[in-house]
Amino acid sequence: MSSFIDIVCNIYTPEAVENGWTGLDDDFKRQVRMPPEMFGGVSTDEYLRKMDRAGIERSLLIAVRAGDLNVKGSWEIPYKVIARMCREHPDRFSGLAGIDQTRGMQGLRDLTQAVEEYGFVGAHWYPHWFGSPPDCAQIYPYYAKCCELDIPIMLQVGQNLVYSKERRLPSVARPILLDQVAIDFPELAIIGIHIGVPWTDEMIAMCWKHANVYTAGDAYAPKHWPPQYVRYADSYGSHKVLFGTDWPVIDPERAVAEIAALGLRPASHAKMMRENALKVFTKLPR
Repeated sequence: MSSFIDIVCNIYTPEAVENGWTGLDDDFKRQVRMPPEMFGGVSTDEYLRKMDRAGIERSLLIAVRAGDLNVKGSWEIPYKVIARMCREHPDRFSGLAGIDQTRGMQGLRDLTQAVEEYGFVGAHWYPHWFGSPPDCAQIYPYYAKCCELDIPIMLQVGQNLVYSKERRLPSVARPILLDQVAIDFPELAIIGIHIGVPWTDEMIAMCWKHANVYTAGDAYAPKHWPPQYVRYADSYGSHKVLFGTDWPVIDPERAVAEIAALGLRPASHAKMMRENALKVFTKLPR
């Protein structure tokens, strides 16, 4: 088996679908061409088999916090749910702590607990669910806490799709807005996930400018990645691009196969699929 690391993975079990922990309505599932037989979720055992077939050693599971829970249409995955899955499969899963910056000091305590008690290896933030750009003042204490905990933070940059017609969200996180954040927190590893589409050039520019900014090629099928993104991953940016799927948006077997078909140099491929993740996520098991 290969030893790839998927840094962007959501739980999509029948339990998650039943409890409303996915935030995806059937319209979105059809938009991303999800097979109808998957609408009700995929068991953990079946997903582990998918990982095996794809050569993925470990997936980072997000304990998503998607919006202020006082606002209709917001939702979250309890940290304890992700912690349980990581305990049950410690050699396959690690956790990422979702951030809801509207919770103030309690949110900071939650983040600390996730890392120190549950063993989570990073933080995750969805700017668009809060209508807050990456450089807003309210999120800054969380950036500082990530520095204190020695964990990276990933956040969606680029456009935001309509995940549910109940809650249509604007796109508030252009990659260029990482500029001031990277300047203010040079110790913080920042990962712009979802490629930054349609502002991919901005994402590349931020990675090139700042030593502490990275990007993940997730949420879009690799065969559709912008050409400049592929060139960047195979040249001067090979140390800055990480592998992710955003499962269930992209199937891991498809993602791995399509990346293999890109024709990356072996050294670039190895960095994207594993080595860069180990460099950025310092708390991952070696």
